[in-house]
Amino acid sequence: MTGEPVNTAQKWADLRPRLLSAIVMVAAGAVEIWLGGLAFAALVVVLTAVMLWELATMTAPSRQATPLAVAGAGGAALGLALVLNGQVAGLFLVVPTLVLILTPRRDRRLAGAYALAIMLAGFGLVTLRDAAGITAILWLMAVVVASDVLGYFAGRMLGGPKFWPKVSPKKTWSGTIAGWIGAALVGLGFVIFAGAGWLLLPLSALVAFAGQMGDIVESWIKRRAGVKDASGLIPGHGGLLDRFDALIGAVVLVLLIGLVVPVTPLIGG
Repeated sequence: MTGEPVNTAQKWADLRPRLLSAIVMVAAGAVEIWLGGLAFAALVVVLTAVMLWELATMTAPSRQATPLAVAGAGGAALGLALVLNGQVAGLFLVVPTLVLILTPRRDRRLAGAYALAIMLAGFGLVTLRDAAGITAILWLMAVVVASDVLGYFAGRMLGGPKFWPKVSPKKTWSGTIAGWIGAALVGLGFVIFAGAGWLLLPLSALVAFAGQMGDIVESWIKRRAGVKDASGLIPGHGGLLDRFDALIGAVVLVLLIGLVVPVTPLIGG
């Protein structure tokens, strides 16, 4: 009888700081998304640089100068890629990957691949905002947030079998499926209120799954590095990578799909 209240309290102990941090991040992000242009691009470049710093720190904790070098190189490279655009942009996006692979660290190839995903996500967010406007970004953010929130509550309340226990011990099938449902409901909302195409429903669920994979990959990197959080920058969330890992996976998938078929016409607005 005495153990259950403690377990319940521990289960929801991180909810309050998570909510407060989320409110601040959503408010700041909403302003930047609305402004677009240089303001939004500058924010994305800074966030990308910080996430690269976290990744480099986790994979080479004893090399204090290298993470700053990776962050600086990544931020500068992303800025140049956004300015130059076109096919040459890809050359700049691989700069952090090369630095991580060529410097001594744990899991160099994995770190290099994830660094490329971070750079692609930053580039994709800015180009998507410029090309498709606020609606596309709002849809993408809403899908990731709905998947994360419903997955969090369903996983904590329903529990059940683990999705991938060796890589991400806390994730359950109940939370994963709830995330897909939440994303599909977001897609339905855009169909009804923004004139989006019906294909946005399965696309939203697919993007949510990509986001969950982004979360799992980051969990894998942290597990191999022996750390709980990417950093301690955000109360209740750890680091920026802990908060934006799902967005990284989602944006990368949207970019890949966009190479085959136009995505923005499906979103409406």
